[in-house]
Amino acid sequence: MRTFLYLASALCVIGLAFWAYRENYETQSAISRSEELQGDIAEARTRLSMLRAEWAYLNRPDRLRDLAEINFPDLQLQPLDPQQFGKISQVRFPPMEAPEVVFNNPVDVSSLGPAADQAGAGE
Repeated sequence: MRTFLYLASALCVIGLAFWAYRENYETQSAISRSEELQGDIAEARTRLSMLRAEWAYLNRPDRLRDLAEINFPDLQLQPLDPQQFGKISQVRFPPMEAPEVVFNNPVDVSSLGPAADQAGAGE
C-alpha cells in the first residue's frame, strides 16, 4: 500500500512539475507578445502624432490661400468674404404649429373594429 502511495505521490509531483514548466513558458510567451504589442502601439501613436502635425502644417490658411491663388485658372475658387454669408434674420424657419392631419374615409384593418362587434352581436 505504501508503495502505491509513494508511486502516486511521485506521479503527482512529476505531473505538477510538467504543468508548472509548461505554464511558465506560456506566461513568458504571453509577456513577450504583450511587450511586442506595447511597442507596436507606441510606434502607432508616434506615427499618428506625426501625421497630425503634418496635417496641421498642410492646412495652414496662408498655404491654402496661396494654393487657391496658384490653381485659380483650374479650380475657380473664390476667397471667402463675410458678405457671402447670410444673416439669421434671412433664414426662413418652418411654422411653429404643425398642421392638423385630417383622415378622409379611414379604413379599419383590425379585427376589433365595428364589423367584428356586429358579427359578435349577431351570434
